[in-house]
Amino acid sequence: MMYPHRTRPTVVAEIGCNHMGQMETARELIKVAKIFCEADYVKFQKRNPRELLTPEQYNAPHPNPYHSYGRTYGEHREFLELSKTQHRELAQFCRELGIGYATSVWDLASAKEIVELNPVFIKIPSACNTNFEMLSYLCDEYAGDIHLSLGMTTREEEMRTVSFFAQRKRSKNLVLYACTSGYPVDHADVCLYEISRLIDTYGREVKEIGFSGHHKGIALDVAAFVLGATWIERHFTLDRTWKGTDHAASLEPDGLRRLIRDLAGTAKALSAKGQEILPVEVPQREKLKRGDSEAFLSSAKRVRSGGK
Repeated sequence: MMYPHRTRPTVVAEIGCNHMGQMETARELIKVAKIFCEADYVKFQKRNPRELLTPEQYNAPHPNPYHSYGRTYGEHREFLELSKTQHRELAQFCRELGIGYATSVWDLASAKEIVELNPVFIKIPSACNTNFEMLSYLCDEYAGDIHLSLGMTTREEEMRTVSFFAQRKRSKNLVLYACTSGYPVDHADVCLYEISRLIDTYGREVKEIGFSGHHKGIALDVAAFVLGATWIERHFTLDRTWKGTDHAASLEPDGLRRLIRDLAGTAKALSAKGQEILPVEVPQREKLKRGDSEAFLSSAKRVRSGGK
């Protein structure tokens, strides 16, 4: 049996709007994600609330007033938004620190602004993965990779979206993420075998398969990697008690640091023995093994001499 060579998956620290509309907080999140956690990318969000929301939605109160930054849901969303100029500054700050910058786009106006920044990849959140007007614009005007989450999506919608990219000859730039849209998600609803299903269904058609987790803890991300996810995305915050609905489903710095450490360790462990008895086992076998000692001594000598 052949075993594939594994390296650590690419880890995206999703800041989203956990910066709470503050550039200083956004920069601090970037620094901690890079220097302390050693993440590969940070990811923000870009929305145009006036385009994205109906007038009724814009003027309605926030469903959870405790977490609101405005009198209405629309004002709340406006407060959390960073401008294109601010995103450009954050992208430059990421380049200076040596960490990748990316952004999710929620509407066509936001997509047009972020395309001008030309990040390595642009993310499509689950809520927007059937916004074909926006997807068409990205396929035509953006040459980078497009990452797309599949939370709250039917199989028919999923197939239609992948076919959309294939028809435009962009499926090799497409990374699909297994995802359950909840904040946070109980372990029973994470459904890790969706990773295997996506690999079996689309693995030869798209570029890669990832996992976007909204659960608590870090154990399930290691399992997602073992199942074949090559991108791991987790929400990231400096303090899970901060005001805002995403913080509770986010990892704090030590959690993200330990997750990346465990993924790296798992990548090293995903191998088969290169020989029947490894050199590290020889002294233990000499001390503990009982059986045909003459045959063992002969094999131990071969291990020590490098197989000669």
